[in-house]
Parts: sequence; structure tokens; C-alpha cells
Amino acid sequence: MGRVAEWFKERIPIRGEHLRELTNEPVPNHLKHWWFCLGGTPAYLFLVQIVTGILLALYYQPAPSTAYESVRYITEEVSYGWYFRSLHKWAATLMIAAVILHQMRVYFTGAYRKPREINWMIGMCLLVCTLMLGFTGYSLVYEQLSYWGATVGANLADNIPYVGGFLKRMMLGGDAYNEHTLPRFFIMHAAILPVTTVVLLFLHIMLVRLHGVSELRFSDEPPDQPGYYQFYPDHFYTELIIGLVLMILLSALATILPATLGPRADPLTTPEVIKPEWFFYVAFRWLKLFSGTAAVLSMGLIGFVMFCWPFIDAALRKYTPFQEASVWIGIVAVLLIIGMTVWEAAVEH
Repeated sequence: MGRVAEWFKERIPIRGEHLRELTNEPVPNHLKHWWFCLGGTPAYLFLVQIVTGILLALYYQPAPSTAYESVRYITEEVSYGWYFRSLHKWAATLMIAAVILHQMRVYFTGAYRKPREINWMIGMCLLVCTLMLGFTGYSLVYEQLSYWGATVGANLADNIPYVGGFLKRMMLGGDAYNEHTLPRFFIMHAAILPVTTVVLLFLHIMLVRLHGVSELRFSDEPPDQPGYYQFYPDHFYTELIIGLVLMILLSALATILPATLGPRADPLTTPEVIKPEWFFYVAFRWLKLFSGTAAVLSMGLIGFVMFCWPFIDAALRKYTPFQEASVWIGIVAVLLIIGMTVWEAAVEH
């Protein structure tokens, strides 16, 4: 074994102390609190998504004539297929929730301000990719609701001026749902969006390493206490514990509330009630309050404002006396999001 180790050391001249020095950077004290460690949670859940997604892809057949039956086969006949499908579903749900909570934490702590504006915008792109992964994955089941949900999504894209028709045809592979639609959704879900997410994650982590984690000081901290502690072993153990808790939680949810299978998609029968997944409840309620084009354009404007918020916040702080206006705007926005989500969840139609 010693000769093997020497062989590798000669060809990969990296010593353990060099790796420890490279990775063991100081971490702000506020990261000792687990609710400030939500950045690593989506990454862990994304890894679960990749592993379970590869296992599901071994059996899934992305075609209208075979998709539903392949999902039924995974759920009912493949050994532990129901478990891995349920893990995939619940990891997706928790990943979306974790990304949203992480963005909220960054927003309310002002961690998007100079010089971290670009990282905020990368985080918003990661949020969009996460939502699109949820949308495309839900559409692959080829249930009645997932079929009509994809159709509604494509029709919404069609309301965007100038580029709407092009986007709809790109999504569906034609003017309406056809035999090319599911393969396109599968390629987006299994290849394009995951690769894009990995690239964005790399850029995100790289900028975090370059700028460092924004430091927060609490009033109950002793003034002479050092503001930082070492990444390893303290913060590493925190992330490890969070990962183990998530593993137990995912297994419990997958076992107690496994993924079910609704009725097969019927293009000739429109369901009486069409509801998306919970993370699109806000958008769905918004669409019911306004007309198609106005709703789509207003949602696009809101997304653009969120994407550019670091610069808007800088202007508010520079040109107005309301230094913490962003906090109150964020509180109102969160209350509206929660209210509209609960409203949409409570109504039948």
C-alpha cells in the first residue's frame, strides 16, 4: 500500500496540508446557526435528484404512448421503484423550498449588496432553473393534470409579445401538444437544466469563495469574541448533520407519503379542476386575477425587478432617506406570496 501511495503522490503532487489550507477557510460565526446554512441544503438535495433521476431514467420512456406505462411500471413493479420515485419527488419539493428560503435569507440580511450583486443574479437564475426542473419533471408523468399543466404553461408563453409563439413552439415541438413534446421536456429536465444548474452552482460557489460569506454580528455576542471560526471541522459537521437529517426526513416522507399516479392523460377531456404544483400557486392565482397578457407581462416585470434588486436597493439607499426600505418591501412581498398561495390552495377551482 505504501508503494501505491507513493506512486499516486509522485503523479498527483498534492499534500493533505495543502488541501486543508485550500478548503479550511474562516467562516463567519452566524453560520453556527443552522437556519443560516440553507445554501448547502439545495446542493445536497440536487445531488439526491441526480442520483434518483438517473435510476428512474433507466426505466422511463419519454413518448406519449409509453411514458405513463413506464411510470406505472416504476411505481408498481420495479424493486423499490416506488421508493426512489418518491425520494425524487420529495427531494424536488424540498429543494425548491430551500432555494426560496435561501434567497429570502440573502434578501433580508442584505447579503446581495456591493460587491455581491452578480451572485444575487446568479442565485435568481438558479431559482428559475429549480422551478423549471420542477415544472418539466411534473410534466413527464403524463398524467391528466401534468398534460394539461404543460398545455397551460405553453399557452401562457404564447401570450408574451413578439417571442411568445416561438417559445410555445420550442416547448411543444409544434403548435400543440404532440409526439415531440415529451422528448423535449425530458431533454430539458434530464440534460439542459441540470447542466445549466451545475454551471451556475460552480459560478455561485466560486464567487462566494472570492468574496467570502457576508458577516452578521448579533447584539448578544461578546465584543471580544472572534468573528470567524474554521470551516473544518465545525462547519463541516454542521453541514453533515443537516445532510443526515434531510436523509432521514426524505426517507420518512417517501415511505409515509409516497408518490402516487393519477389518471392517464386524455387530450380530449379537460379536467374540471387544473392545479399546478404548490410552488406555482402564486402564479396561478395571479393569472386568475388578471388577463393573460397583462398577467404574463406583470409577472415578467416582477421577475426583472427581483433580478435587478441589488441596483434598485442601492438607488433607494443613495437617493432616499429610507435606508431599510427593502426590508419592508420584502415583508409585504412575502405576506402577499403566502396569502396568494394559501388562497389558491384553499379554493376548489
